[in-house]
Amino acid sequence: MSTRFLLPLASLLLTAASLCAAQPNIILIMSDDMGFSDLGCYGGEIQTPNLDRLAKGGVRLSQFYNAGRCCPTRASLLTGLYPHQAGIGHMMEDRGQDGYRGDLNNRCVTIAEVLKPAGYRTYAVGKWHVTKHAQPEGPKHNWPLHRGFDRFYGTITGAGSFYDPGTLTRDDTMISPFADPEYQPKQYYYTDAISDHAVRYINEHANAQKDKPFFMYMAYTSAHWPMHALPEDVAKYKGKYDAGYESMRQARLLRMQQMGLIAKNAELSPTFGDWTQVKDKEWETRCMETYAAMIDRMDQGIGRVVGTLEKKGLLQNTLILFLQDNGGCQEPIGRQAKPPAFNEKTFPVIAQDAIRLDVIPKQTRDGQPVKQGQGIMPGGPNDYIAYGEAWANVSNTPHREYKHFVHEGGISTPLIAHWPAGIPEAQHGKIETQPGHLIDLMATCADVAEATYPAEFNGQTIRPKEGLSLIPVFKGQSPATRSIFWEHEGNRAHRAGPWKLVAKENKPWELYNIDQDRAEMHDLAATEPERVQTMAAAWETWAAHAQVLPIGAWKKPDIVKNAKGKRSK
Repeated sequence: MSTRFLLPLASLLLTAASLCAAQPNIILIMSDDMGFSDLGCYGGEIQTPNLDRLAKGGVRLSQFYNAGRCCPTRASLLTGLYPHQAGIGHMMEDRGQDGYRGDLNNRCVTIAEVLKPAGYRTYAVGKWHVTKHAQPEGPKHNWPLHRGFDRFYGTITGAGSFYDPGTLTRDDTMISPFADPEYQPKQYYYTDAISDHAVRYINEHANAQKDKPFFMYMAYTSAHWPMHALPEDVAKYKGKYDAGYESMRQARLLRMQQMGLIAKNAELSPTFGDWTQVKDKEWETRCMETYAAMIDRMDQGIGRVVGTLEKKGLLQNTLILFLQDNGGCQEPIGRQAKPPAFNEKTFPVIAQDAIRLDVIPKQTRDGQPVKQGQGIMPGGPNDYIAYGEAWANVSNTPHREYKHFVHEGGISTPLIAHWPAGIPEAQHGKIETQPGHLIDLMATCADVAEATYPAEFNGQTIRPKEGLSLIPVFKGQSPATRSIFWEHEGNRAHRAGPWKLVAKENKPWELYNIDQDRAEMHDLAATEPERVQTMAAAWETWAAHAQVLPIGAWKKPDIVKNAKGKRSK
């Protein structure tokens, strides 16, 4: 070989080696209230070309789990602990037990707090929802800038209008989207605002902090109620859902089987809702069309983020993870009320610079009433409607149950991992079946960042992380079998290997072989009593360890007091 080729070749090899050795950037993206089969790359008909591209160039996990509800999931994701250990076993109220304080405690650390000492800049955009303190002048010790993040744009609470979100905050200050000197789009839409700020922070980082890696937490509120979507996105799905619930579920099931996400002989759980009995099909399809449009818009924003990484030369060594906070949401917000007989009532105008805190607003800023009820077409700023249980059942195809529950429909989420410099090309497009959980994300981020998870932080003893790094899984290696546990609102579960023990509140344990019965249709508890007993005992041990007990602690404190000392049967 001529020596004139040796120096360039050596330089190329050195560059490649240094790239692989460098700490990667990490972007952790989470959507809200979406089902297992909504994404195109998980069997859905919704157009998600950008997430599909990440899946094709990365790895998909088919048995990854969340905590079944927004707040517990966010607490677990951020800390690498089970949600009760971080203080958020339920929602944002203090229920009188350490596992249910409704606020991140000081015995946990966030991913941002772990990665900053390893040299990372840290950014958060979107929904926070891990503190009960959501007043503009109230305590802020659990707001993002006080839990390890350098910059933040998003909402402190969990839901609200996409056109005028309550508790909107930039860094440490609540703002109005209409009096924000830094961001004034032609049409304010929260999903776009989250994407735009992610792009902004990446650009600013690349221009001023390019010597440092970054960690970004993107928490979209799409596709949480209300069904708010821009008209051009809704129009793309006109007529898409006219065939009804069962037809859509069967089509998704077939695509999932063909993709290898579920077994070829996988069963479909019962369909909720009879399309032939739906009286107002135009309204019912519009709900799902709007839901699909919300996801479509989020995917468009993720595409802009990926495009920005490419433009800045950062995509190759950026680990991107995408997941969802719980299964499809069956909550009937705004669907049951009858439309008011007189819809022309107006309210006093709200000032453009006023700070809004409302989750379900009564009015728009210009004084128009926010309408709910059957027949009110969703999508615009003056309606507030959920898409309903039947469509949530479609979203969760082929699984049982929904958000709140710990059957597969409540806790199963896609997990897409994309990292060209770290995931072997032979793995690209692969589906990995090993069970994983939110608790593994802290361990994964610390692993790739070469960061140390602390035993103490700010003078406080920190609970040991509960999860395992997923990097071996992304590389196609099989980790050791371990147990994973859940409790939410008395619903509880234990997964060990192919076996899953699960129960609803105050109901007996059910047992399923998930490898053979992902839809949880065939309860084996009666034929496997010893396995049930062993797995139930392990759940009790975990529950004591993880601050889950007493069962019922998510209820009002007086109910908890009366139930103290009782255990699940």
